[in-house]
Amino acid sequence: VPEAQLGDVEVRVRVGRNLTDFDLPGMMDKSQRIRFEQRMLQAFELLCGHDAFGGCVYSLTPDFGDAGANPNLITAAQYDDLVARHIMFKNMDRDVYLKSAGISSDWPYGRGCYVSRDEQFIIWFGEEDQLRLMTMVRGTKLRSVFARLKTLLDMVESIDGIQFATNEDYGFVTSCPSNLGTGMRASVHLRLPNLTRDGTDARVKELAKPLGLSVRGTGGEHTPIGKDGTVDISPRARLFIQESDIISALYNGIRVLLEEERKAVA
Repeated sequence: VPEAQLGDVEVRVRVGRNLTDFDLPGMMDKSQRIRFEQRMLQAFELLCGHDAFGGCVYSLTPDFGDAGANPNLITAAQYDDLVARHIMFKNMDRDVYLKSAGISSDWPYGRGCYVSRDEQFIIWFGEEDQLRLMTMVRGTKLRSVFARLKTLLDMVESIDGIQFATNEDYGFVTSCPSNLGTGMRASVHLRLPNLTRDGTDARVKELAKPLGLSVRGTGGEHTPIGKDGTVDISPRARLFIQESDIISALYNGIRVLLEEERKAVA
């Protein structure tokens, strides 16, 4: 993988994972969601006590039922702040796609996130997949971002009772078929004001498609691009490829887009 220095951009790499002991999110009931969160607390405690990670857990689960109060429960104001800072996911109960699939059922039970001390490592739990493990950094090298995420994954799966669901033919099992295989999405928030001067990402999508890249708004799918022309760029392929292929595709695609951005100066 090329050791690519991208400058001052936001780089995100995340993977979706589900555990073998639980149904996929669309089939989980309220009690399963609570038990899943309680199972994950072992991993979160390990990470919080680790010098390289630290941090804390922010939970939306109102209570643990017969098990009592939730020590990590946050207020509505704290939740809104985390969402505004792109650390926590938005209210899933308002998403018609997740709602129709049963993935947002029992909201907000079994939902929340772990955040490292430096806020560069985040684990969402109870979202589209049971776990979304990610690292978010600015102005760094792609290969080093991937290596940091692997360290996080290895630590989580080292806990007894936590085993990621896999399929012999298709790789890691995920809620959305588009994530099957690596379950990995690597993206860069790239500022392209010349290519988006019409206020849309149409030209960027035209260039990105033959490069095997997807273009989204800065808030994810179905969201607008940034007012300064910032778009979210990521490789489309997840299945039957290696994680290193995803990183390479992103790096090579970004080089082409930046060159087109330079050519598009008015």
